[in-house]
Amino acid sequence: MSTMRGVLVAPFLLGASQAPPTTPLPHPAKPGDGFEVSRYSVALTPNIPNKTIAGREMVTLRPTVDGIQRLIFSGNALVIDSATIDDMPVVHDLRGDALGFDLPRPLRRGRSVTLRLSYHGRPARGFAGSAATLYTSYFACDWMICSQNTFGEKAAFTLDLTVPAGMTSLSVGAMVAKRRGPDGTEVHRWRVARPYSAYLYGFAVGPFTKISEPFGPNRLTYLSDVATGEELKRRFAETPDMVAFLADKAGVPLPVATYSQLLVEGDEAQEAATYSVLGTNALPTKPDDPADEWAIMHELTHQWWGNLITCEALKDFWLNEGITTFMTAAWKEHRYGRAAYDAELDVAKRRVERARAAGFDKPLAWDGTYPSLTVWRAIHYSKGALFMAHLRTLLGDDAFWGGLRRYTRDHAGGTVTSIDLERAMEASSGRDLRSLFLEWVFGGGAPHSVAG
Repeated sequence: MSTMRGVLVAPFLLGASQAPPTTPLPHPAKPGDGFEVSRYSVALTPNIPNKTIAGREMVTLRPTVDGIQRLIFSGNALVIDSATIDDMPVVHDLRGDALGFDLPRPLRRGRSVTLRLSYHGRPARGFAGSAATLYTSYFACDWMICSQNTFGEKAAFTLDLTVPAGMTSLSVGAMVAKRRGPDGTEVHRWRVARPYSAYLYGFAVGPFTKISEPFGPNRLTYLSDVATGEELKRRFAETPDMVAFLADKAGVPLPVATYSQLLVEGDEAQEAATYSVLGTNALPTKPDDPADEWAIMHELTHQWWGNLITCEALKDFWLNEGITTFMTAAWKEHRYGRAAYDAELDVAKRRVERARAAGFDKPLAWDGTYPSLTVWRAIHYSKGALFMAHLRTLLGDDAFWGGLRRYTRDHAGGTVTSIDLERAMEASSGRDLRSLFLEWVFGGGAPHSVAG
C-alpha cells in the first residue's frame, strides 16, 4: 500500500474488527459478516474519458452461520441495475458504508450460493488517469461489489475487460484470452493463479508502452503512457536486484509469474496482487539517491508481505506495512550501507515521536479507534518497522532473518496474526519472546495465546 511519504492511503474504518462471526447472524452488522467469498467473476466495460463503468458480476459465497438473511458488502457510488441469488431476485439498499442485499429466504451454513449483479456508474474513489488512460488504486470495492476490509478473506478473481481495440490492459494475474468484442472493441480476460484479498484487485487500460525482461522463471514488465521504453528501463533498473534481495530474505522466490510496474503521472504508490502503480513524483529524480528511493521497493515488497501473506484483520495490518517499511530500510542498507538504513529508521522514529507528542501511542495490534489516518500509519508503518529493527538487534542477523524466512514459508498463500510472527521468531532464536511481544505488539493487558 502507498507508504507514508505524503501519499494518500485508504481511509480505513479505523478500529473495525474483521474476525469471522461464530454465532448466528440473521442481520449482520458490517461488510463480510456471516459469509465467505470463494470467487469473484467480473465483466467490466470502462468508459475511459468519462471514468465510468458498466459491469456484470458473479459472487460465489458460502455462509459461515445458519439463517443469514442479509448480505452486506462495502458501500459505493454504483447504481445496482439487477441482483439475484441463485436466480431469485433480491432487494438491495445502501446504508452509509454498507451495501446490503435482503435475501428471499435464509441461507444454510456451508451451502454455496451465487449472487449475480449488474451495475453502472462513476466510482467515487480509486479511479484515475488521463483522457486516454484509466487505472485503479486500492478501492476495488468502489468499482465492483466486494468487501474492502475483509483482509483475511482470499478469493479467486477473473476479470473480463471490454476495451477499445488496440489498447493495452493490465490486471492481476495473467491475460488468458483476448477476443473481438462489439463495435470495435476487444475483450481481455485476466485471471489470477491464486486467491487474493479483494483490496488487491485492480486494472489499468491505455495506449501504454510496454517492455519486459526475463528474471529466472519469472518476467518483469514495465508499462507507461508517460515514458519511453528506454526511460522505463532506466527508471526500473534496480527492480531485478530488489527482487533478488527480497527473495533471499524471504526464503521464497518472487511469488508471481509476471510482476508489472505501471508508471503514471503524479504521486501514486500502490500495490495490487501482481503489479504496482507508481507515480513519476514518487520515483527518485537522480540515480543513487537513497533518500528518495522507497516507492519501488516498498510496493514490490508487498508481493511477499501483504499479498502472499496477508493479515487476518485490520488490527494486525502492521504485519503488512511494518514489515514492508522495515524491508525498505534493509534494502537501503544492502544497496547503500548502514548509514542509509539508520536514516530510514530515523524517519520512522520521528513519525512515532510526533504521535507520542500528540498523546497517542498504542501497541501494534491495538484494536481501538485511531484519531487520524496519520497517527494510524505512524503506528502500523513506522512503529512496526522499528519493532522489526529492534527484533533484529536483539536476536542477531542469523536468528532474525531465519525467523522471517520461517514465517514467510510457513504462511505463504495464507493469512496471519501477530502470534504467527512471534512463534516463528521464537522457533528460530530459541528464545521466549512473550514479554517483548506483549510490550510492543499486544499490550500488557491484551489476551495472549501461548506461543510455541
